[in-house]
Amino acid sequence: MPALPFRQTLAAGLLVVAPLILCIALPGALSAQTIVTVSVQRCVWRTGDDPAWAAPNLDEAGWQPYTQFALRPDQPHIWIRCHLDPSAFLNLDHPAAQIRALTAYEVFLNGVSIARNGNLESGNFAMNLIRVFPAALPLGRSPDVLSLRLVERYATLITPPEVRLGDEQALANDRAGYLLGIMPAELLENLPFIAIGIIGAVLLAFSLPGRSRPEAVLLGLVCIAAGLVFLDILCVDLMLNVPVWVGVGLAPIPAAASFTAQFLFPFALAKRRVPAFLWLPISVPIFSAAWQLIELFVPMAVALRLDGIHSFVVAPASFGAGALLGAAPLIAFWPWSKVPRQTRAIAGLSLAWGISQSLFFLCVLTGFDIPGIPHVFQNWMFPASTVSQVCVIAAIIVLVLRDQRQIALQRASLAGEMQAASEIQRMLAPIRIDTAPGLKIDVAFHPMREVGGDFYLCRVLCDGRQRVLIGDVSGKGAAAAMAATLLLGAAAARDSDAPANLLSHLNRVLRENHLSGFATCLCADITPDGTATFANAGHLPPYFDGHEIEVDSGLPLGIATDAEYPETRLRIDPGAQLTLLSDGIAEARSTKGELFGFDRACEISTHSAEEIARAALSFGQEDDISVLTLKLVSAGAAEFERQKPGRWPLGFKPEKL
Repeated sequence: MPALPFRQTLAAGLLVVAPLILCIALPGALSAQTIVTVSVQRCVWRTGDDPAWAAPNLDEAGWQPYTQFALRPDQPHIWIRCHLDPSAFLNLDHPAAQIRALTAYEVFLNGVSIARNGNLESGNFAMNLIRVFPAALPLGRSPDVLSLRLVERYATLITPPEVRLGDEQALANDRAGYLLGIMPAELLENLPFIAIGIIGAVLLAFSLPGRSRPEAVLLGLVCIAAGLVFLDILCVDLMLNVPVWVGVGLAPIPAAASFTAQFLFPFALAKRRVPAFLWLPISVPIFSAAWQLIELFVPMAVALRLDGIHSFVVAPASFGAGALLGAAPLIAFWPWSKVPRQTRAIAGLSLAWGISQSLFFLCVLTGFDIPGIPHVFQNWMFPASTVSQVCVIAAIIVLVLRDQRQIALQRASLAGEMQAASEIQRMLAPIRIDTAPGLKIDVAFHPMREVGGDFYLCRVLCDGRQRVLIGDVSGKGAAAAMAATLLLGAAAARDSDAPANLLSHLNRVLRENHLSGFATCLCADITPDGTATFANAGHLPPYFDGHEIEVDSGLPLGIATDAEYPETRLRIDPGAQLTLLSDGIAEARSTKGELFGFDRACEISTHSAEEIARAALSFGQEDDISVLTLKLVSAGAAEFERQKPGRWPLGFKPEKL
């Protein structure tokens, strides 16, 4: 199909759009002919509350002209009486009154109540600015009086109510025309922040599981809270029936959350602590939100006073704190020369965000009737601030999401490494324990990280001996685990070695591979008749039935090539428990800085391996924890030598080889 010329296309578009324009504009044009705005010159007002003031023939002596309307914070009750033009309701089939006011009120016409908005006892109402009420009374035959009984709870919302009269349909069309007139600007100002709030929720969902990027979490909270604030503003401006306790009482909570998270964001990004002097201005908006929350739960007269103080004292202080905290990014990233190159783009945007926020809050402050300062906020600042903030926040979100993607890729690449680490961990801590007949061995292994430097080996040798090996490589993480794996592999092929020879071999392996650090290791061979031969390379001595055994020790593995390792031989009674520990037990540390220590380790050394490990874990783990317990349970075990008084526990006697 050939394309239409430009003029034909434009004409066709006008034919489609013109009826829509007429449908919108015609009701407004008709309503202008049938709507009368009640002149303030015809109205009087006074504070107090007396239902008799609705009477049409009331003596109005002592009432004040409506042109002098002013709020009294000590008096929440206000009455307004307006004398209507006799011709206002002539030739109207469906007369009605349109009230523009954000407050709880009751409408009287010639002394008869025709409508209510909100709760006159509590002062709460729905924030629907324009309401139309039908006047089903004979009107226009005598001077008509419209009375408004107002109940004020929120000083920030008090404005002189406006009364308009006319046909009910015309007034409804006028309200619709007002909405159509403000809707484009309201959508343009609020929808971008609402969209950013949705994006912030997605960002938060991606950032919370790993918790590795606190700045991304804070930015997500900023966006979500800002989205909630501007959603509330949009609902109020579009005259939806939002309860005032939501629009005024609860809305400051997400506003304060957004404010706080916004100024913590640059410090999280720069990985710096917030200076102490900034916490005072940061706390002001939180205090302001708490103040408005309290207003929801106090009597109406008290709420009016509190809201008045908030309007003239607390709110300006909050905006002033916001203007000061716009410098937070500058403080967080100072000096600029030390900002990492990969962070400078997002740091610069954060700085621009802070500057735009400072200008915004300064312009809001001009709206508090400060002498000699024009109200800049109404003229240009809100649209300019909205555009700048949305652009900057959107750019920051893009950069953060880019960084999140890079982190996701890095985590994906680490997944394979972690799989390999888990394989290493299974080698260091095998699930199946190779145990000789007549022995019972239990093991507990709790690394500090995904993989650790502790290791153990339980192996039945060809001559029936049970070999037990426990060790600890200096350091933590994958490097220590790799060194431990090397030592286990070297030990597995030396079944014919005595414990001392095995440690000498492991020492040479560690030295020849030029691995940094060292390792402690304790090796014990137990024969079927209960004879245990120990060799120790700087490891913790074992425990026997709650007593520490004095076992000769050589240097840790990897310190000196020619290190020697003497052997100590012990004999064990059936039922006695031999316990081997890593230093993670004694080095467990409480939150108060207290060490678990060797005395506690000795006291619980007769417990099961897992109970010993759990005691150290609950105290406060600081290092890898390994526990190995061994018991001779064979009924046919040989009779062993008894303890000499005052030296060794019952059941074994050390013999140095």
